[in-house]
Amino acid sequence: MTEIHMPRLSDTMEEGVISAWRKQVGEQINRGDVVADIETDKAVMELEAYDDGVLEKILIGEGETVPIGTPIGLLGDGSGSAAESGPSESPGSAQQSSGEKSGSEPQGDGQSPAPARQDPAPAGQGSAADSGDASQDGPRNRPKASPLARAVAREKGVDLSTVSGTGPGGRIIRVDIEAAAERSGTDQPSTAPTASTRDASTGAPAAVEDPDLEEIPLSNIRKVTAKRLTESKQQAPHFYLTSAVDVTDLVSFRADLNERLQAAGGPKVSVNDLVVKACATALRANPSVNVSFRDEKLFQHKRVHLGVAVALDSGLVVPVIPDADRKSVSEIATEGREKAERARDGKLKPDEMTGSTFSVSNLGMFGIEEFSAVINPPEAAILAVGATREEVQVRDGEFAVRKMLRLTLSADHRAVDGAVGAVFMQQLTGLLEDPIRIIA
Repeated sequence: MTEIHMPRLSDTMEEGVISAWRKQVGEQINRGDVVADIETDKAVMELEAYDDGVLEKILIGEGETVPIGTPIGLLGDGSGSAAESGPSESPGSAQQSSGEKSGSEPQGDGQSPAPARQDPAPAGQGSAADSGDASQDGPRNRPKASPLARAVAREKGVDLSTVSGTGPGGRIIRVDIEAAAERSGTDQPSTAPTASTRDASTGAPAAVEDPDLEEIPLSNIRKVTAKRLTESKQQAPHFYLTSAVDVTDLVSFRADLNERLQAAGGPKVSVNDLVVKACATALRANPSVNVSFRDEKLFQHKRVHLGVAVALDSGLVVPVIPDADRKSVSEIATEGREKAERARDGKLKPDEMTGSTFSVSNLGMFGIEEFSAVINPPEAAILAVGATREEVQVRDGEFAVRKMLRLTLSADHRAVDGAVGAVFMQQLTGLLEDPIRIIA
């Protein structure tokens, strides 16, 4: 019997969602076959098999969330012995399932995903939620049910001990609760909190269903984004520097550059591509901003890896353009566009979203003129890029219409002083107002 474990697929991943099973019980699996799609905190990844065998049992169903290292399926020889025996018992299984650290938790290297077979897993779980529920909600002899099923049961007043589960391993899932509620006629949400409508785990009044509200489950990406950026605002003393940049010449330069690139069969370059390249050049000239602050230590990076924020329906991801200062504008444009497309398709690899030393966030395409971005830790700064607008400026004592762009630097004052940030913005402004220097 071989256990298929929930692998660690990114440096910040603590749990994963079974987005879809690509193989079904009874199917032959060969090493390298895609077994399932796993939604991590950054993307939807393909889980490849590291062993040959027959998928004899699926332990975790589609849509379920489990901690890394949890057995999610069993491979065998096709005789059914693996399905009968189930995953082996481990003393730390309940503790691991509830999200606590243990000596058996697989460790990633912070840069690339670890193979599923190398994740030593806590076992002894028909499903991850079994032990999770046991450690959080009471004794292990409580009915096996998913967290969502327990919430629906509380809402509909269904006793879990009276419900037969149809999920993997006999787990009770949402449809079982809804069916039980319909049979018993208890599918009547209360209209006001009473002494009896209390959360069993906390003793607090249970939430009352509001017909005008719809609860939207958080994606893993949004959960991790919320956690990391909350920590950033709480721990990093942000300060902000805004510059109004005259990009009239930059816009003309871009138009001329695109004509030349298209004639040569090259890619189009956006204003943001030029800003990214200018940032990389300014960081190379001013390495005091190309730093990270963590564990009460300051680290200066010798290479310039720029993260470029991309908005998805499921949250925000930041593909990284490594060594951006050494790449041409057209290379940055090609790589940035290709990675943004794969990010939207959920096909970006974890190592393509880690290791950035500075980030750029652009909301100009939405007409936002100016904003302040939250620093992406452990980086020490992020640049917010607004929209280009025509404004009346005074030039040589006369009014003139110029194209203006506002940039705002958010910096961590523990790592970057105000004067250092100001010099960086001054250098960046100079590059953008004299664009030939960007490609020089």
